[in-house]
Amino acid sequence: MSEASPTWVRYGQPAGRWVLLASVLGSGMAFIDTTVVNVALQRIGSDLDASASGLQWTVNGYILSLAALILLGGSLGDRFGRKRMFLIGVV
Repeated sequence: MSEASPTWVRYGQPAGRWVLLASVLGSGMAFIDTTVVNVALQRIGSDLDASASGLQWTVNGYILSLAALILLGGSLGDRFGRKRMFLIGVV
């Protein structure tokens, strides 16, 4: 039973810098996405006549669905390749 040895990313090399840049941009996209939801809460509350409790349910629903998709993306990344799933997720 042989296992492939892991390949380590060296951040001093160009490929490592691209991995680092992609990670930072992906994290930034998630941060901006969450910020948009929080900024829109006031408008959502006024349009739907939602209370603070209702808005908390909205945020919880968003976070729960995001967490589920992150777990699914991680699982699919293990199966089909991290790079491919990252690009699909960004698109």
